[in-house]
Amino acid sequence: MALSFAVVASSSSIMCKAINANNHSHLQDLSYIKRAALISDKSAGFTSPHPNFGCVIVTPSVEVVGEGYLYAQGTKPAEVLAVEAAGERCRGATAYVNMEPGDCHGDDTAVSALVQAGITRAVIGMRHPLQHLRGNAIRALRSQGLQVDVLGEDMQSKLVEEARKACLLVNLPFVHRAASRVPFSVLKYAMTLDGKIAASSGHAAWISSKLSRNRVFELRGRSDAIIVGGNTVRRDNPRLTARHGGGHMPIRIVLSQSLDLPEEANLWDLSDVSTVVVTQRGARRSFQRYLASKGVEVFAFVAPKIIGGKNAPSPVGELGMVEMSQALDLIDVCFEQIGPDMLISGFLQPIPDLTPTIPSEDETFAIDPTVAPFETSIIFFYKTWDLYGAFSNFSPHPIQMPDEDGNYVTWFSVEHYYQANKFIGVSNPLAQDCIDKIKSAKSPEEAARMGRLTQRRQPHLVRSDWESVKIDVMYRALKCKFSIYPHLNSMLLSTAGSVLVEASPHDLFWGGGRDGEGLNYLGRLLMKLRSEFLGESSAASENTCIAL
Repeated sequence: MALSFAVVASSSSIMCKAINANNHSHLQDLSYIKRAALISDKSAGFTSPHPNFGCVIVTPSVEVVGEGYLYAQGTKPAEVLAVEAAGERCRGATAYVNMEPGDCHGDDTAVSALVQAGITRAVIGMRHPLQHLRGNAIRALRSQGLQVDVLGEDMQSKLVEEARKACLLVNLPFVHRAASRVPFSVLKYAMTLDGKIAASSGHAAWISSKLSRNRVFELRGRSDAIIVGGNTVRRDNPRLTARHGGGHMPIRIVLSQSLDLPEEANLWDLSDVSTVVVTQRGARRSFQRYLASKGVEVFAFVAPKIIGGKNAPSPVGELGMVEMSQALDLIDVCFEQIGPDMLISGFLQPIPDLTPTIPSEDETFAIDPTVAPFETSIIFFYKTWDLYGAFSNFSPHPIQMPDEDGNYVTWFSVEHYYQANKFIGVSNPLAQDCIDKIKSAKSPEEAARMGRLTQRRQPHLVRSDWESVKIDVMYRALKCKFSIYPHLNSMLLSTAGSVLVEASPHDLFWGGGRDGEGLNYLGRLLMKLRSEFLGESSAASENTCIAL
């Protein structure tokens, strides 16, 4: 009996230790996933249209040896940066990522980095929201022998749900867009304690404190666009800039049905960022020409002030509700004091499911027959995470091109090379300085921003023959890109017989435009290049047959 009792006691002790160890490991996993989500948010606003990605690498001895996050569109994946930081200490380690990697360029860069570095386990916060990418990286990692745990699937508990929520919130706009196919919108306003957003005279500067306004600038810097109505333009003459010392600047959009807008306004100054005016057809055509020549999470700032006045405007107008049961409820409401103000934030609708069901084109057509699926003979591409996103001149594929002296120079992307060529050959030190800055830009978007901004502000630095050579510059860069990357060459050749359309709604030269009114020169160049490659392949086949 004594011996039996001793054995049972020993087994219980071992079992308790095992359970405690598992719980401890479980908590560590959740802690590092939250860390990955936290660091992924460092570049919010810059990564668009990609999600915010973060990666943390931890050794079996529970030591963080590498971290990385996606800096911007077209830059190295977070997993690659984390592996580079960890070096040889990746062997046998665990990689924590807030979202399943998305292969946007046909080369499995993130997955390959983890596998080749010797990572043996990956913990993933959530699956990729885009249907054509969801599950691909998880299957690829498992096929290479890695243990892959997905929060909410392989791991479940209340604490797991909190960690999943952290992963969701850091990419909520992206998830919402994938699930609903409409942008995630934020309604922001500042009001007094008695519910007014301006005095009866319309004066509103300033209701909120400087600290609150700084938070607004931070919010703008995380957004793709800022939308205001005509009244705001007429009364406030806003700039709608992020004012955070450079970096990402969201597009400014003005909605005005009558186009009754002033000729002089800060928004018509396009030196820092572009402005889009949306109006109805036929409204003030002369003013439209003038403008052309110029080249909902809810955030409510409540200030401890009372202004009164029956006619003073309130933040929300008539919604047609007559009963309290019709009121719009906020969920996940948060309160935060910012200086003398109170920031109240919440969501108008339930948070989208972590793995939303995105309808296929056929399913969409069945639901709404007016939404016809794209014809199979037309391939659209635009964002680098599209199925054919690697066709974009913004994809992160370095190329080597000869300089003026015939020496080969490496450019981080086609866009880097294209933008720098605007200023090549100009005998002005400022032009060379601009070329150097574009070459060292961390992302294609930064290179594009630098080139466009300099072209607008200092047109004398642009080479005189630019308009006549820019198509050839782009073609040479594209040819280099699709010649040195076999998987890209194969992808391009696989589209034989299809029309390629760069689907940018704004760029009417390189893109197809919103309604097909664009010139689609990028698509044309890719089809020309495809034809050239197919011709070379055909000739090579004929030569092979003759030799045989």
